[in-house]
Amino acid sequence: MKKHELLIVGGSAGGIQAAICAQKHHGLKDIVVIRPEVKAMVPCGIPYIYGTLGGVEKNILPDKLLGEAKLKVGEVISIDRKGKTVTLKNGEVLGYNKLILATGSNPLQPPIPGTDKKNVWFVKKYPDYLQELALAMDQARHIVVIGGGFIGVEFADECRKRGHEVTIVELLEHCLQLVCTEELCIRAEEALRERGVKVITSNAVKSIGGSDKVEFVKLESGEDIKCDMVIIGIGVLPNTKLAEEAGLKVGPTRGIEVDEFQRTTDGNIFAVGDCAEKYSFFNGQPVPVRLASVATREGKIAAANLYLPQWRNIGTVGIFSTVIGQTAIAMAGLTDAQAHKLGHDVVIGEAEAASKHPGTMPGAEPMRVRLIFDRRSGKMLGGCACCAMTAGEVGNVMAVAIVNGMTMEQVAMFPMGTHPWLTASPLSYQITDAASDALHKTKKVAV
Repeated sequence: MKKHELLIVGGSAGGIQAAICAQKHHGLKDIVVIRPEVKAMVPCGIPYIYGTLGGVEKNILPDKLLGEAKLKVGEVISIDRKGKTVTLKNGEVLGYNKLILATGSNPLQPPIPGTDKKNVWFVKKYPDYLQELALAMDQARHIVVIGGGFIGVEFADECRKRGHEVTIVELLEHCLQLVCTEELCIRAEEALRERGVKVITSNAVKSIGGSDKVEFVKLESGEDIKCDMVIIGIGVLPNTKLAEEAGLKVGPTRGIEVDEFQRTTDGNIFAVGDCAEKYSFFNGQPVPVRLASVATREGKIAAANLYLPQWRNIGTVGIFSTVIGQTAIAMAGLTDAQAHKLGHDVVIGEAEAASKHPGTMPGAEPMRVRLIFDRRSGKMLGGCACCAMTAGEVGNVMAVAIVNGMTMEQVAMFPMGTHPWLTASPLSYQITDAASDALHKTKKVAV
């Protein structure tokens, strides 16, 4: 049995990033990444396989990212913490000095009768499974998507690009409601309907009907929706089976319990990505945020801290973005409702302007920004952007302001660069103008 300096179990975003950072930060050469599949998918690109990309092979994470780390295809079935070894399904045993768990998550499977029928699919990350879904979709005409979160919304939009008749069913009042403000939710639903997607909210699927193969879904309202394919995307559960069987603790949202350095309850074992517990930047409480962007950040932190605590995880902010047709939306930090729940007295700043300047530039479109601040401290708590394609990067800028505790005055006055093709006018730059709007509102209250 060979003992390796670092074993990484899981080869998606978090695991790959950990391997990259361990080489850069410590100069490690003896790294083995173990994953059950030959190829790893780009997690966020999975819905786009079926419309924009046009094939599973176009959504593969390149193994060259691993650098000098070795890739081993296999399934780890147990961890011996005392002996510092892992055992693979084929019986092979590998030793480790340090171990990083990046085992990801599994799709939530709701207790809906009929989910075992043919042509009922879940959003799994295995290339072979996703290829089978692609082949089945070629034969489908009417598709019901269960779940109006980001994955469900993106699948619905991509299926429409293929010409399918698509219905999306969401239990809550709005699609994207768990992470977006009501305004963004409504705009997303409008964009879906403009694309020809039927949107049903405040309703749930009671059962999936048909003989051997799905033929319809029955809603709690009593309505039957004809379909020949169902895609279920209602969220994920952390894949912690391996960790739990090894005696590692899990947290309230069922992720592996970690400290601010990504260490588990065993100091030689770290956890990153969907399998690890997340803690809010705003109050330190566990939050069920599972994103590839969060996973890669945690991978960097874990790798940096292998031998000595150096990089600290300041908490999860939550930065989300998506696009429906030509409508892009982004959200960073807290929504109004979340901020109120945490006891903040909020003040809102808003601004809208063309995404390029002058507004007659080709491709210019309205960009709306809405920022949330704490009235007492002035610090930025959250924000959203809609509807230009630059919304995702605007969301990232918002996150920078949030984690650095920038006040409405600092955001209003921060230096920005502008260009006619790339940004709004300096006279109407949405982020600074929204912060100015909030600042003026507080001044009026003070008077």
